[in-house]
Formats: sequence, structure tokens, C-alpha cells
Amino acid sequence: MKLTMTEIFEIKELLYGLHRTEEAARMKRYIQHGAISTYDHVVSVVLLSFYINRRFHLGASDAELVRGAFLHDFYLYDWHQNGYPGRLHGYHHPKIALENAMQRYALTPVEQNIIASHMWPLTLFRIPKSRAAFIVCLTDKICSSYETVMQRKQRRRKESCGFE
Repeated sequence: MKLTMTEIFEIKELLYGLHRTEEAARMKRYIQHGAISTYDHVVSVVLLSFYINRRFHLGASDAELVRGAFLHDFYLYDWHQNGYPGRLHGYHHPKIALENAMQRYALTPVEQNIIASHMWPLTLFRIPKSRAAFIVCLTDKICSSYETVMQRKQRRRKESCGFE
């Protein structure tokens, strides 16, 4: 995947007010998959979603796509710790992320659906209802799978070399 400098600038402009907040800084401290922070994960989802939308000419709103992708895991806790709120993180975190995002930002209905439906089909009744929501849902699975598999490969490589 290769974005142009112009596209990267566009993404930064669309994220204005989101990616340099106290909450975004907190997301850098929480682990998402393996050793990948929640912040790094959502940035990966933003970049790949934008790329897919543009390269395949899918016609989703760039602004809603980028904002929704950035906020899709805006749950603001480390789900690996014993004290996270509730059980079954995969089922519950979209609702928590949506509540957190709505408390802080004015969201369009598309952005709300992106956040609420990104775990579909696990969250059976939270269905992506727009191109942007479907793109983020798919891209989140691609990025999560890659992060998980690559982390396992790196861990096995370290173990075989005697580093762990």
C-alpha cells in the first residue's frame, strides 16, 4: 500500500482535532494486538481504509471514513488488564467506543455506524449500513489479523533465537 504525500496530508487534515488529543495519547499506552498499541492500530485502519476507498473508487466520504476509522476503537482502556469494564471485550467495546466518541465529538450517523458496526458479524445486529462502515469493518479485520499473525511470527523468531 502506497499513499501519496498529498493523500497523507489530506488524512492529517481530516483527523485535525482527533489525533493529537489527550485521549489519542492514552491510546498509545494501551495494547491492542500483540505489541501494537490501540493508536497504531487505528492509524493502520485509517490508512488502509483510505487507500481502499481511493484505489477502488468506492465513493465513501473521505471525512466520515477517516474519522470513523480513527474512533472505531475509542474505548480508552487496556482490555488485557483485569480491571477493564465488563466481559467479552470483542462484543462490548464498539458500544463503549461510540459512547466515548459521542461525549467528545459531534458525529454524523455514518461515523456512528462505523464505530458501532466495525465488529460485525460478531456483533450480529450492528450491521454496516454504508460504504464507509463496510470498508472500516473489513479493513479492521485485515489489520487485526496482520497484527496478530506478525506478532506471533516475531515471538517465535525471538524464541528460536533464545531471546525470550
